Amino acid sequence: MAANKQIATRECCVTKAILPKTELIRFVVGPDDQIFPDVTGKAGGRGVWVTATAQAVADAQSKKAFARGLKMPVKLPDDLAGLTQKHLENQLIGALQLARKGGFFVMGSAKVRSALESDKARALITASDASDDGRRKMLQLVRVLELEDTLPHIDLLGGEQLSLAFGGKNVIHAALVGGAAANSAIERYKRLVRYVAKTNG
Repeated sequence: MAANKQIATRECCVTKAILPKTELIRFVVGPDDQIFPDVTGKAGGRGVWVTATAQAVADAQSKKAFARGLKMPVKLPDDLAGLTQKHLENQLIGALQLARKGGFFVMGSAKVRSALESDKARALITASDASDDGRRKMLQLVRVLELEDTLPHIDLLGGEQLSLAFGGKNVIHAALVGGAAANSAIERYKRLVRYVAKTNG
């Protein structure tokens, strides 16, 4: 019997909690001593890990946790949490671009509706700045088809970002229809959702 694969963990420099690497974001020091987010976890150089939420990143900045964790003075952008969100959004856009190159997507209301009705959609995509009416009609179809509990709904990117991802103009509605890139995009979307989620309390 094969041994269980050990989950790689790291310590959050803010909370000191030991968490799986998938629940953390690595921050590294650039050549100018500037801290920047390494959302892939693969950049070279010295780094520290922070729980993958905007609140934790903001706390790390305000509490000077980066300098303490690295034991050296560092420079920080004004809004590191916002910059990190941009990096996560770009990572999601990159996954959607791969889906486009593989032909595993459709865009436009009619094609998206057809993909939903034929049970080919792996994820529904709606621009965050879509009209309320357009969004409501698409989600109503999702409910009629009883897909609301199983179909991921990627809705944190604006129309301009989706247009960049899919190579179209004014992309508002799209869907992923298969391929490994769809799985990658869904996982990156879930990571972005966890990052921007507000902490209760």
